[in-house]
Amino acid sequence: MPATVDKPAPSPRRDAASQRLRRIDQPLVEDIRLLGRLLGEVIRDQDGAAAYDTVERIRLLAVAFRRDADLQSEQALEQLLKSLSDDQTVSVIRAFTYFSHLANLAEDRHHIRRRQARERAGDQQEGSLDVALARLRWNGVLPQTVREALAHSHVSPVLTAHPTEVQRKSILDAERGIAQLLAQRDDIRARSQGTGGALDAVATREIAANELQLKARVMQLWHTRLLRFSRLTVADEIENALSYYDTTFLREIPRLYANLERELPGGPVASFLRMGHWVGGDRDGNPQVTADTLALALRRQSEVALRHLLTEVHHLGMELSHSARLVSVPEPLQALAAASPDTSEHRQDEPYRRALTGIYARLAATLKALSGGEAARHALPPQNPYLDCADFVRDLRIIEDALLAQHGEVLADLRLRPLIRAAQVFGFHLATLDLRQHAQRFEAVVAELLATAKLEPAYGALDEAARCRLLLSCLDDRRALRVPGHAYSPDTESELAVFGAARELRERYGAQALRHHIVSHTGSVSDLLEVLLLQKETGLLPRPLADGGVPGLMVVPLFETIDDLRRAAPLLRDYFALPGIASMVQRAGGEQEVMLGYSESNKDAGLFTSNWTIHRASVELVALFDTLARDGLPGVPATRIRLRMFHGRGGSVGRGGGPSYDAILAQPEGTVRGQIRLTEQGEVIASKYANADIGRRNLETLVAATLEATLLPPAKPIPAEWHEVAERLSQASAASYRALVHETPGFDRYFFGATPIREIAELHIGSRPATRGAPGRIEDLRAVPWSFSWSQCRVTLPGWFGLGSAVHDYLGEGPGREQRLALLKSMHRRWPFFRTVVANIDMVLAKSDMALARRYADLVDDEALRQRIFARIEAEWQRTAQALQLITGNAQRLADNPSLARSIHHRFPYIDPLHHLQVELMRRYRSGLAGERVQLGIHLSINGIAAGLRNTG
Repeated sequence: MPATVDKPAPSPRRDAASQRLRRIDQPLVEDIRLLGRLLGEVIRDQDGAAAYDTVERIRLLAVAFRRDADLQSEQALEQLLKSLSDDQTVSVIRAFTYFSHLANLAEDRHHIRRRQARERAGDQQEGSLDVALARLRWNGVLPQTVREALAHSHVSPVLTAHPTEVQRKSILDAERGIAQLLAQRDDIRARSQGTGGALDAVATREIAANELQLKARVMQLWHTRLLRFSRLTVADEIENALSYYDTTFLREIPRLYANLERELPGGPVASFLRMGHWVGGDRDGNPQVTADTLALALRRQSEVALRHLLTEVHHLGMELSHSARLVSVPEPLQALAAASPDTSEHRQDEPYRRALTGIYARLAATLKALSGGEAARHALPPQNPYLDCADFVRDLRIIEDALLAQHGEVLADLRLRPLIRAAQVFGFHLATLDLRQHAQRFEAVVAELLATAKLEPAYGALDEAARCRLLLSCLDDRRALRVPGHAYSPDTESELAVFGAARELRERYGAQALRHHIVSHTGSVSDLLEVLLLQKETGLLPRPLADGGVPGLMVVPLFETIDDLRRAAPLLRDYFALPGIASMVQRAGGEQEVMLGYSESNKDAGLFTSNWTIHRASVELVALFDTLARDGLPGVPATRIRLRMFHGRGGSVGRGGGPSYDAILAQPEGTVRGQIRLTEQGEVIASKYANADIGRRNLETLVAATLEATLLPPAKPIPAEWHEVAERLSQASAASYRALVHETPGFDRYFFGATPIREIAELHIGSRPATRGAPGRIEDLRAVPWSFSWSQCRVTLPGWFGLGSAVHDYLGEGPGREQRLALLKSMHRRWPFFRTVVANIDMVLAKSDMALARRYADLVDDEALRQRIFARIEAEWQRTAQALQLITGNAQRLADNPSLARSIHHRFPYIDPLHHLQVELMRRYRSGLAGERVQLGIHLSINGIAAGLRNTG
């Protein structure tokens, strides 16, 4: 059990609140019990009564230990788990893993149920569009002002393929079926409410039929393999990402726009919310991503977009059965119908259908041209393809104008306008696909090009100033560096092939399909110039900079380490001060994205320092761009360039995760301005977007937070003293974190022994390797498996370590302590940045469990090392819990987040057996005496724990 600080005495008010929460949670409890019972029946039917009895006994002991702190139950549980054979252990792990999945579905349904109840009662939830727009109205912001702001905004969630998603698509598909049946169950009960709460005869039969269907789906889940036999390919990752479009994005994003236009009357709302992808274009550390995967990703994206448009056009044609004998037909619609190859005598008086048949035929030809696919329905052979999506939208506008002329706005709203919006948002390319590569790769490629061209034999030995002079000279030179016929190294050929493919694919799918190239670990101006030079070499920068050249891809620096983040603004200042760079960016659209990396900076110095350094970097970047627009730079006239922050947030808090709404509102004043992109990674994608209702809510949250951060009046300036305190906390926190992680002898051995990192590396959960270099070194380990491993063993160290020592050192003892504590409390009440960081640490600490963590620590062979390091971790955990209590005034974790507290209360007792079993199996596996079944059990437990914790990577 997690330790707690000073358990508070109960109070009548708290008891009443608890009773109210129990009443609210009763449907959730009933769903969990129902799904658990059905799973138990399936286990009994399929694996026998003995297997069921074992699982049930473990369940009861785990619940008793977790909820009642029953030490006898703990001892009985451990003895029982150790007595299981390998096969029995795998069976039990499967049972609790599937239960974790089912509990998540029940919880998701309850979130939707509670939100719907609040909406019916007129009680809107924080983070919703309704609340955000109401807040703007209260502050005197007119609808026209909101529309104008959105016309200049850009909000984009970006799906990545970082390897924390441990669920197979087959599992996700089966779970969607169960989620739909749970929703149907609520609908049946809602329809029978008029009978005084009791189910009528019809509803009783429907509920019984629904339960049989649920059992069938649970049985399907039980018989569906949880793990992959082979590592995911990039093609697999592409398909996984695309699966969320049919489920959520293609329909829910147009619905969100429709809601906005209803709330903002007076004109259309610009298409500011668009999707982004990394899947198929992110080469950093992944040799499987090539020019071929880039082409595959865009081909499949285009196919998904076009098939959706084709389906909607088909249904629209079925619905718009207007006869020219009954309604007048505007001339543009007559012309569109006349141009259609549809000559069926049955539709001669149906201009809408004839026009839409022609549109469908052209879309089918477009599908064939862009993806090679065939349309599902062929009333007519494919005709001449559309040149671009704007051409398609023009045809749809003719349909819309005709309907409006006939007072048919209600028909236009039903399907046509969502179709138009889908075409505007998704186009024929679906989402903007980013390219990404490590800066070191570009340096090596440019060095080889220069050496082969005999311009510079030792580019890597040049200082930064000399590099920039040379690169600018090459950018102003019309001649290419590549020597025809020369055999370059495979790495150089691969990089040039990607850039060449990007040029061809932009021509094929449009400029919106590929807009950015992200430079990982940007550490110098030359890192950015090298990408411009490679664009010049491959035709993406067709003219020299001096002749007004415009690059096809925006070069986006990614600042990841603490040192790089601190140098971000000075580096970009030097970049824009170079001859021709600022004017080039302005010609290219006057936008510059800057990506801020949470993962590596956290791994570098801990959570608080990572967040504070990103906060400061954001302020400094805004100041730089404001100066550039107002005064210019030495030698550079005033140049207005719009800054867009791209937040590289992971799933876990240790990688920048946490509630998106709070994270956006916690950004420094003036750093959003309607512009934000942020990554959605790993299992967080499924938890946010696998369910359409929850997906729409999460998309609304991004828009609501962006509107509030952009348009609400600025809060009072943050006192300079608060910044000084935050800096002091950051320094102390980083020192504490680094002293443990980077400076403690043997810490790497402890980490690789006390976490399942080695076992995670064997899981087939992504195409990307777990390390950048040789295994066994924390420095070479990617931030994703680093955080994932700490979550699995319930230490969650990257999400909290260091704050406790920092607060303890700052408060000190003796005179002034109370005043310093009062200052921290004031910062927590009034400063969104500090409040959000504290809330995220509170959430992470609530998900940690030092008792379970100690079980994992026992896997470390060196007893002295184990005791020394675990004692330090546990002591810092206690200091952090004490710090949170002092700052927030709450002794219990998640006192201000009852929904998550409820989730943990219901879910964690069923995760505990997975941890106990995982430790036992890791011990067997590492002894070298265990076989394939033990390895399978470990991997299944990793899956189950990740499902139970939800945001782990």
